[in-house]
Amino acid sequence: MTPLVAVAVLFAAVTHAGWNALAHRITDKLVGFALISGGGLLIGLAAAPFVPFPAAGAWPYLLGSAAVHILYYALLMTSFRLGDFGQAYPLARGSAPLVVTVLAAVFAHEVPDPWAAAGIVVSCAGLTGVAVWGLRGRRPDWAAVGAALATGLTIAVYTVVDGLGVRASGSSTGYIAWLMAVQGTVIPAYALVRLRGEAVARMRPHARLGLLGAALSVLAYALVLWAQTRAPLAPVAALRESSIIVGAVIGAVFFKERFGAPRVAAAGLLVVGIGLMLHAA
Repeated sequence: MTPLVAVAVLFAAVTHAGWNALAHRITDKLVGFALISGGGLLIGLAAAPFVPFPAAGAWPYLLGSAAVHILYYALLMTSFRLGDFGQAYPLARGSAPLVVTVLAAVFAHEVPDPWAAAGIVVSCAGLTGVAVWGLRGRRPDWAAVGAALATGLTIAVYTVVDGLGVRASGSSTGYIAWLMAVQGTVIPAYALVRLRGEAVARMRPHARLGLLGAALSVLAYALVLWAQTRAPLAPVAALRESSIIVGAVIGAVFFKERFGAPRVAAAGLLVVGIGLMLHAA
């Protein structure tokens, strides 16, 4: 992983935490995710005529990823509905990198060298620290925890599927445009059917936040897909989840959730892990 790739993934982490915070802020979760997903659809359709069409070999991955992303959105909505942002977001994101490491080794034949493996493990230790701190001092809501961990599993699956797909597509911009266009149809369509005549009235007050979230979501994932064409999947996944630290800061500043010394220590571990992964490059 080169410094340029690392910077791109770190910026993606910031924008990713941003759109998740916006999604959490919209209290009507179906409306929020319909706006974010529908905004992604509009961005994808607008970009499609100006970017290369994905190669034929990429389409099985793209369609499979779209299906997993829809499940991911459904589980993320449930996580945000059941748990606090500072609990749900770290659990969902922090549980993914180690699973990605295993899946990448099996399906992409990417076995990390000792430095990269150490960086992934140390980073995941930091991410887990943030997640566990989100459960402190109270009895865990196991439904919320289960939804967040299931969300993490879908993250791991689509990360590997898209990593293989974008490499087969011949163009990361073409792949992200069509992925957004394909996956962005289902949740808005479901919302329109579910809400019926109330859809426009319920969406209008949240339209700006939702569309901003959509733009941040597309930008974040476009950067990650580009990085996956230039670096192994597991280190990219681990570095992307530094968004957990950003999410923890957002939770503390905007949602009045405690940050605390353990999260500072966890952030330090994450920084050490990033350094080890860059050393591997």
